[in-house]
Amino acid sequence: MLKKTLACTIALSALLATGVAMADTKDKKIALSNNYAGNSWRQAMLKSWDKVTKPAVEAGIVAAADPFTTSENQVTEQAAQIQNLILQGYNAIVVNAASPDALNGVIKQACDAGIIVVSFDGIVTEPCAWRIAVDFEKMGASEVEYLAKKMPEGGNLLEIRGLAGVFVDDAISKGINETAAKNAQFKIVGSVHGDWAQEVAQKAVAGILPSLPEIKAVVTQGGDGYGAAQAFAAAGRPTPTIIMGNRQDELQWWKEQKDKNGYETMSVSIAPGVSTLAFWVAQMILDGKEVPKDLTVPFLRIDQDTLEANLATTEKGGVANVEYTADDAAKVVAGK
Repeated sequence: MLKKTLACTIALSALLATGVAMADTKDKKIALSNNYAGNSWRQAMLKSWDKVTKPAVEAGIVAAADPFTTSENQVTEQAAQIQNLILQGYNAIVVNAASPDALNGVIKQACDAGIIVVSFDGIVTEPCAWRIAVDFEKMGASEVEYLAKKMPEGGNLLEIRGLAGVFVDDAISKGINETAAKNAQFKIVGSVHGDWAQEVAQKAVAGILPSLPEIKAVVTQGGDGYGAAQAFAAAGRPTPTIIMGNRQDELQWWKEQKDKNGYETMSVSIAPGVSTLAFWVAQMILDGKEVPKDLTVPFLRIDQDTLEANLATTEKGGVANVEYTADDAAKVVAGK
């Protein structure tokens, strides 16, 4: 009991040091509505949420910060989940949405009930909600821009997309395809959905490879790079330049190839810890702070010279990550 009290005291002191006001949120309840947990990024996102929100609850910053994940990536299921959270009396709902617009009706219901809604990663377009977004189109574009510098002669590209029907997948793919169209030396000769999961990507790539010509590079969305490498190896085909997505298995494979033969690539993704930024933004709004409706955070990029440092801090089976403190969130809101 003494240890728990001491831990709470330490957590409270740390949070107070960041300047977080507490009087207006200690009785407030925040929920996380998450539409999918079937890959390492989502698991890391949920772990980050717990890591940051549990001390905040113990310290009395908020009364609750409960995560809820639907069993399938279905809009109807997430809409029902959010309706339940409204009925359960949560004061704020942080949402990683299955669709940018299909949930707008239930989001509006939450707002009309006086509930703060903060969306992140999978953002919503309902005007009453707040949005924390990464420029996913720019992220996709950065992959082709990197390849244009690395291999000015160009070549055939294989695109591995994410989860079909999700805003993030569409936005990254748009950035990739529009930038490839501006660089005529590249041609996207195949596209498969890897669902941001290594096993799914490996199977999808293995299925399409026999029909494809020589592939110079693979553009991806995260969670698919290692699976792609395994598929090329199993097919006995030369390993192309595969853009990675900050997963530990991808970074480890890249490091092994780099040490063996000087393999070069880059890795890019949104940090799973963006969920913790969304939590603090919701807390700030509940506390009466002025917060812009749209916030943009940078994506996390790993290059050849930063690979080892990032791999060293990424846990096995996890994702390279950045988690936010209350002070970090205040700086994002202030545009710093």
